[in-house]
Amino acid sequence: MRTLDLMKLAPVVPVVVLDDVDSAVPLARALVAGGLPVIEVTLRTGAALEGIRRIAAEVPDAVVGAGTVVTPWQVEEAAGAGSRFLVSPGCTDALRAAMTGSGLPFLPGVSTVSEAMALLEHGVTELKFFPAKAAGGAPFLKALYGPIPGLSFCPTGGITLDSAPGFLTLPNVPCVGGSWLTPADAVASGDWARIEKLAAEAASLADPVTA
Repeated sequence: MRTLDLMKLAPVVPVVVLDDVDSAVPLARALVAGGLPVIEVTLRTGAALEGIRRIAAEVPDAVVGAGTVVTPWQVEEAAGAGSRFLVSPGCTDALRAAMTGSGLPFLPGVSTVSEAMALLEHGVTELKFFPAKAAGGAPFLKALYGPIPGLSFCPTGGITLDSAPGFLTLPNVPCVGGSWLTPADAVASGDWARIEKLAAEAASLADPVTA
């Protein structure tokens, strides 16, 4: 799967922080049932890699990937766990080379025009815009489309159900990433019905450019 194809599977990519590996499978099932098959599990906790393994093995309709990838060795670990894509908050030459070498779709993080241009020089045209809200939000990406229309972004960081449509109206934003879909209290209590409902709300966001 190409990275751009991945970005077009759903308007929102849930950004998941797993504290308990036993919640991985029911959480993924709830998100998929709500219409969000692409799931980013961040490598911020000790449960992340095993959570990715379980989702990959037990939730066939999920497209699970690893987020917060910051080192080349994490690329190898994530791929070994069954990740189908990779996401990083920023990018270095070594990390870019490792992600390219993995053969997996990947979204390297950028927050400036120069960072985006540096990756474009290496043929990378699909990027994560992070931290989206703090780095200029939708106005920044709208301004960037004119001089560099060949880039596509998944903005992540501070995005909510209310602010997501403002990003999705942009021609260079196929999807957004959001952590609001998996509130900690709902995950801790196993309220999968609530998470499925939140996912369904997010999945219903229409992109006026492609609708």
